[in-house]
Amino acid sequence: MFATRFAPSPTGYLHRGHAYAALTAHAAARAAGGRFVLRIEDIDATRCRPDYEAAIYEDLAWLGLTWETPVRRQSEHLADYQAALGRLEADGLLYRCFRTRKELAQAMASAPHGPMEVYRGQPLPADEEARRLAAGEPFAWRLSLDAASRKLGGFAGLTFTDDTAGVVPARPELGGDVVLARKDVGVAYHLAVVVDDALQEITHVIRGEDLFEATHVQRLLQALLGLPTPTYRHHPLITGPDGRRYAKRDGAETLRSLRERGMSATDLRGELGFD
Repeated sequence: MFATRFAPSPTGYLHRGHAYAALTAHAAARAAGGRFVLRIEDIDATRCRPDYEAAIYEDLAWLGLTWETPVRRQSEHLADYQAALGRLEADGLLYRCFRTRKELAQAMASAPHGPMEVYRGQPLPADEEARRLAAGEPFAWRLSLDAASRKLGGFAGLTFTDDTAGVVPARPELGGDVVLARKDVGVAYHLAVVVDDALQEITHVIRGEDLFEATHVQRLLQALLGLPTPTYRHHPLITGPDGRRYAKRDGAETLRSLRERGMSATDLRGELGFD
C-alpha cells in the first residue's frame, strides 16, 4: 500500500515551508488511498523541546491533516538504530573518527589537491585507537565508503527512482564518509531515517528538493542493511517575498503567528495551492 510521511524535528515552530511539505505528502497519500505517517525526529536532545513537539500536532491539526497513531518518536526507538549500527560495525563498514570539527576543517582545507568539500578518512592503527579510547576521548562513528564499495562491488549499479528525475545513479561519494553516530547523539539523521522508513513501510518519500543529495547516502545505507528502497519525490521549496526559502534559522513567520494574527487554515491552504 502507498505510504508516505512527514517527519519534522521539534527544534522550533513550523512555518509555511513545513506546511507546504506536509500538505504535499498528505495530498499524495489521499489521492492514492494510502497511508499518511507523522514521525517526530527528536534524536537531538539538546535542541528538541516538548513545547515544539506539542505545537507540531496543533499546527497540523489546524491545517486539517490527520495521521496514523501512535506517532513514532525517534527518541523512544534508539535500540533500533543501535542494532543497525551494530550490523554495520560487525561488517567492518564503520571506523572511529577522533578528529574535532576544527581538525576536520584544517585537514579538508589542506588537502593536496585543494580544499575538500567532503571528508574521507581511515581507521586509526589499533594501538593508537586503544590509547584514545582508554583516555576517554570522544569519537564519531563514520561510514567507510572504501569498505562499503568493497562490500557491494562498487556503486555502479546503485540507483534510486525519483518521480521527477527518473532513475538516478546513486553517488554516495558526494557525501564522503558520513557520521552515523556520535557520543552525544546515539544516531545520526541518515541512519535513523532509513531504519524508520523501512520499519514504517514507507513506499514514497515526499520531501523538499534540499534533501535530494541526502538520498545518495541513504540509498547506500539501504543497500548495506538490506532495506527496501522507497520511490522519492523531491518537490520545489517555496520562498518568501525576498526570494529566500522559509527556514527556522532565518526567523520565518510561524504557523502559530499566522493563526494569531487572524489567518485561517483555508486561507493558508489556498495561498500554498491546496483547495
